[in-house]
Amino acid sequence: MVEAVQDAGVVVTGAGGGIGAALARRFAAEGARVVVNDLDAAKAKAVAEEIGAIAVPGDASTIVAEARDALGGTIDVYCANAGLPSAGSESADEKVWALAWDVNVMAHVRAAQELLPAWLERGSGRFVSTVSAAGLLTMIGAAPYSVTKHGAYAFAEWLSLTYRHRGVKVHAICPQGVRTDMLDATGSAGDLVLQPTAIEPETVADALFAGIEEDRFLILPHPEVAGYYQVRAAEPDRWLTNMNHLQQKWEATR
Repeated sequence: MVEAVQDAGVVVTGAGGGIGAALARRFAAEGARVVVNDLDAAKAKAVAEEIGAIAVPGDASTIVAEARDALGGTIDVYCANAGLPSAGSESADEKVWALAWDVNVMAHVRAAQELLPAWLERGSGRFVSTVSAAGLLTMIGAAPYSVTKHGAYAFAEWLSLTYRHRGVKVHAICPQGVRTDMLDATGSAGDLVLQPTAIEPETVADALFAGIEEDRFLILPHPEVAGYYQVRAAEPDRWLTNMNHLQQKWEATR
């Protein structure tokens, strides 16, 4: 058991399936009191019933107060996991861009606005952001997703550097492909880039709990992402050339 989460009040958004459901199951197995959130009320209820949790369906941006009440007045861990895989280029409709920004970034910001006053007052709290390796690197064929996941990572990083001395712990989970409905939605680009090394959602949960025990900010369920991130930072032109080769390979298959 991970002592840091035993009897903790935990909220997991987007937990009706995939990574969110795996996180909710793991927190419950570790002795936490869990709220399962999802836009799909039936899916949220099914996962909650399975693990002995509480279902609070609805828009992840609006459920913090209800989830807090369901947990008896205190949220100790908030997993901002709900996300959209928004594909497209710079030409994607502005509504696609706006929705990706709202779900992938602003939902995290709104949650933090509600959570931080109590966390800072008591000197403890844990914010878990499911970002994606796309937030560290990028993803071909998915400009809205890549750009907003960069934003989600930047916000998690900012939270950590701003509040860690005041007891707030932040974790940014950045996997590559994970075998979920979201991966299926990435189409041929995902088939090329993500499917070959895709992992199970439970592996992501394992990586998070290892990071919690080690008090690490950056959680990499695919360890090789660290090397890619180093190349991107140290040799950006080499990195962009390699990614452009992937882009050309993808274009040749379409």
